[in-house]
Amino acid sequence: MNLPKIPLADFIEWFESWLENNLAPLFKLIKIVVGETVNGLETALNWFPALVLILLFTVLAWYIGKWRMALFTLIGLLIIENLGLWSQTMQTLALVLTSAFISVLIGVPVGILCARKNGIQKIVTPVLDFMQTMPAFVYLLPAVTFFSLGVVPGVISSIIFAIPPTIRLTNLGIRQVPEELVEAADAFGSTPAQKLFKLQLPIALPTIMAGINQTIMLSLSMVVIASMIGAQGVGAYVYRAVTQGNTGVGFEAGLAIVILAIILDRLTQQVIRRSKTT
Repeated sequence: MNLPKIPLADFIEWFESWLENNLAPLFKLIKIVVGETVNGLETALNWFPALVLILLFTVLAWYIGKWRMALFTLIGLLIIENLGLWSQTMQTLALVLTSAFISVLIGVPVGILCARKNGIQKIVTPVLDFMQTMPAFVYLLPAVTFFSLGVVPGVISSIIFAIPPTIRLTNLGIRQVPEELVEAADAFGSTPAQKLFKLQLPIALPTIMAGINQTIMLSLSMVVIASMIGAQGVGAYVYRAVTQGNTGVGFEAGLAIVILAIILDRLTQQVIRRSKTT
């Protein structure tokens, strides 16, 4: 017995068309805000001479981490500059920072809601499972439909792909706050806001930062995929090298992404360690 096929594809396309026709002003506003944010960051990063910015990043790495981290940052960024990929790396950094910032801006409040309401957690958890397991390439299709080609659909795709760890670990961190401390705060008459900002979030901060670290890394992993729909940066070099079979160019661009990933990862890891000791 052959059951009739569920018209899922037709429904998805109808829903996409409905969103495009009815929420066009919202998508236009999102495109303007996200696009201007990325362009502003990129302009700010490229306004400084490369060597000045390298020194600033090195000092920041020394302040947050140790001298080994500062030395790696200095050498790594000098290699990127020497390879002629500095401007492209700053474009990639602007895309990653924008994606991570919006992910945190949305993810932390959603994680707090999940920690406070079990019903919301039960709804959000399968959505996060879907977002993490759906192939990232699938996100490109509606992103291009709603925002056309360019950096904006790349950022939106990165947000969808990278936001789950922030939501999950914010929820987890708050739920792991000892019940005795929460009861003590209630006994002293703390309001929900006081309990959240003075007790739960400070204790959960290392776990939340671990989620933010994963979000940054996942955002960076999307830069090559985002280049397929017009996002510029080092990812575009990798994509171009793959399509043209230029192994050397692809390796150079890949090395720049690796260096940037290690710097961002180690710096956020150091912030996590500091939050655990305070």
